[in-house]
Amino acid sequence: MLPDLTVAGADLPVRAALPALVAALTAHGQHGSGFAGGAAVLVAPPGTGKTTLVPLALADHVPGRVLVVEPRRIAVRAAARRMASLAGGAGARVDAAGRRGVGGGEVGGAVGYTIRGERMVGPSTRVEVVTPGVLVRRLQRDPELPGTNAVLLDECHERHLDADLALAFLLDVRAALRPDLLLLAASATADTRRLAAMLGAPGQPAPVIGTDASMFGVEVVWAPPPGVITPAHGLRVDPRLLDHVAATVGRALRETSGDVLVFLPGAGEIAAVAGRLAGHRNAVDVLTLHGRQTGGAQDAVLRAGPRRRVVLATAVAESSLTVPGVRVVVDAGLARSPRMDHARGLGSLVTVRVSRSSAGQRAGRAGREAPGRVYRCWSAAEHDRLPAQPEPEVAVADLTAFALELAVWGHPGGVGLSLLSDPPAGAMEAAGVSLRALGAVDETGRVTPRGRSIAQVGAHPRLARALLDGTLAVGARRAAEVVAMLSGDDPAGGPSDDLVAGWRRLRGDTDRAASARWREEVRRLRSAAQAAPAPPGEPARPSGAAGPAARGTGEMTDDLAAGLVVGLAFPERLARARDPGGSNYLMAGGTGAELAAGSALTGAEWLAIAVADRGSGRTSARVRLAVALDAATAREAGAALLRLEDEVAWSGGDIVARRLERLGAIILAERPTRPDPPRLRAAVLDGLRDAGLPVLRWNADALALRDRLAFCHRVLGAPWPDVTDAALLARAPDWLGPDLDGVRRRADLERVDAGRALRRLLPWPQAARLDELAPERVTVPSGSRVRLDYSGTSGAAGPVLAVKIAEVFGWERVPGVADGRAPLVLHLLSPAGRPVAVTSDLASFWRTGYPRVRSELRGRYPRHPWPDDPTTAPPTRRVAPRSR
Repeated sequence: MLPDLTVAGADLPVRAALPALVAALTAHGQHGSGFAGGAAVLVAPPGTGKTTLVPLALADHVPGRVLVVEPRRIAVRAAARRMASLAGGAGARVDAAGRRGVGGGEVGGAVGYTIRGERMVGPSTRVEVVTPGVLVRRLQRDPELPGTNAVLLDECHERHLDADLALAFLLDVRAALRPDLLLLAASATADTRRLAAMLGAPGQPAPVIGTDASMFGVEVVWAPPPGVITPAHGLRVDPRLLDHVAATVGRALRETSGDVLVFLPGAGEIAAVAGRLAGHRNAVDVLTLHGRQTGGAQDAVLRAGPRRRVVLATAVAESSLTVPGVRVVVDAGLARSPRMDHARGLGSLVTVRVSRSSAGQRAGRAGREAPGRVYRCWSAAEHDRLPAQPEPEVAVADLTAFALELAVWGHPGGVGLSLLSDPPAGAMEAAGVSLRALGAVDETGRVTPRGRSIAQVGAHPRLARALLDGTLAVGARRAAEVVAMLSGDDPAGGPSDDLVAGWRRLRGDTDRAASARWREEVRRLRSAAQAAPAPPGEPARPSGAAGPAARGTGEMTDDLAAGLVVGLAFPERLARARDPGGSNYLMAGGTGAELAAGSALTGAEWLAIAVADRGSGRTSARVRLAVALDAATAREAGAALLRLEDEVAWSGGDIVARRLERLGAIILAERPTRPDPPRLRAAVLDGLRDAGLPVLRWNADALALRDRLAFCHRVLGAPWPDVTDAALLARAPDWLGPDLDGVRRRADLERVDAGRALRRLLPWPQAARLDELAPERVTVPSGSRVRLDYSGTSGAAGPVLAVKIAEVFGWERVPGVADGRAPLVLHLLSPAGRPVAVTSDLASFWRTGYPRVRSELRGRYPRHPWPDDPTTAPPTRRVAPRSR
């Protein structure tokens, strides 16, 4: 099938590498299990012909079919069409197996393709181009791939989930069932060492074949915006950057010739820049290229036009296909990447900076047919800070479908398979939780019959479940129509967050291209729902437009039908308004959600949220696509989350005992209930931890006892108890136990005598010495029994004794407590009770401090004694009588 060099476009650089490549693949591919041949890695720059010439060459050396796996549907169609034209142009030559090629370059003859919902393959097809998803489904149906002799995995560097799965499954098939299956991994920027090791035998990597084809030179023009640009956040791109991209396109049109290919992150940005280029439409044709277009619209861009063109494209134009006539690339430097908030079950697309390798791929589009130029809307310094490679989807995306495919293959979690990257453990655990909730896998992770039915639909497991169960509830047509909306590349890409409004637009053909694509998917989903076997005990699914009457004789409205289907897909995103008429909601999964200002859904009591994302630093998610529904439909959709539970908890500063009806985190109804004692005790202890120890009754004696115990623990250590807040709260059941038995509410807790409870912590037999080691009072020389203050003690210091100077005349040294380990700290007071000195060294004070105090105070207090020698003077608490 390989065309002659005389065929236009057949003399591509990779042709020189074909003999070595074919030899590496066919040399030992059918002998034993430890072969070096049979698999290889092809490294070739964009535009060298690896996508088109290599499959045709392989078809000349194998008796069966060659599968070519392209990462995107548009690339599948473009590759098939290009190969068909080359094979047809070669004439009706006979191949090694005696098969005659189909002339005329018709797709569906010698070369065909299969994508989701579309198949162009005939009995004479030798080369078939498919997406990774199609190949995964085919392998799941029949791992031996009968009739197929070779598989080419193109653009391996893009690392989509289905591509990683396809490679892992193919390696498993070659090892166990098909050692003769030829396998070629091709890319311009892939990790060749890792790929070669995986494709080869242990210690014997597969050969790496490369071509050093000289590409046309591409001049790099750094064109950063002139002002400050707010970094992209979620799906939002600063309009000032789009203004700059449009201005850069105008500059490129003035400075260059040839078509201009502009890379933007999504369809919304493409539409915005297209509007900004309206003034150029007299001179050029402005076209668009993205995944939300119909196949016909996409294919039209891949044909040269009569005038100069500006093609506004997403990453679909980054690799695998050639947009003819392009000599100039304008790169906004952004891309869309999936992200998953596993803790909240929120998955979305976010806008990220491109990697350096992706930027190189994009720039290469300008040099495929002639020398070109790339205008990069960032600086050279920024370029150096970009990541070298894009993150593989397995590291950042929702892995629910990925995990289900592994389970269907018979390797739950991927154990025993060769995967390019190990999936993150947390993401796989979250996927397992989702699949168990769907009934798709059992507790060991093995697929169930229901899981096989879900997998056969060819949609995300959540959407497949909604389709199968929704068909029974709302009818096959409406279930398929809603799921088809949700299964698009960007289901929230419309002008409104009201899903039903978008549904009506699609039905009304307001956007013909979008409606046509949607209707194709609806037809595919209805067929898939009918083909999927019903698990044992489940009724067969109706094929008509209406389902069984779930609510009497009246048919469910479209709004409620859409809400039910969305709720079946995302039950944890069923949400109820926090306040009547507001825009703030609580989702069943426990996360808050907010509607955008001016949303038509504002005021709805219940929402079924299809798409939401939570930006960095936000506590609530922003609703991107939802439908209003009623409470009954929410209960029906979220039946698996409904539960009755008795709650005994400390809530709102008091103990609450109630029976709750919940839909996940949403409380539907509640009534008071009598709690059982263990749960009541736990709630009381939670309340104590929340409110703190001051909630108990602390009189002066209780506070003093706590201070004395703290002193003993600090100075004497164990077994004297630690009575800090943290320690007392940790041991609350030990010292408060009996006092908590009658507590039913906060008021009961406030009556608990903390001092009486604390005495339960006294260690025995040491407790008998408490008054000796840490006495409440001490007798001073005057005979007064003065209370000691333990509240401010620290280190080895003793308690404070605050006493008037005259009452300690005769003391030559300060007594100690705790068996003399801690001397008292004397706060010596004036006759009026004001402190005049602090000391634990009384002898030193009598010598040096007292004379100063005596001279200052004896004139002020003449009726009080001020002896020259306080160590021999009699102590007194009296004053001299007034003289007459």
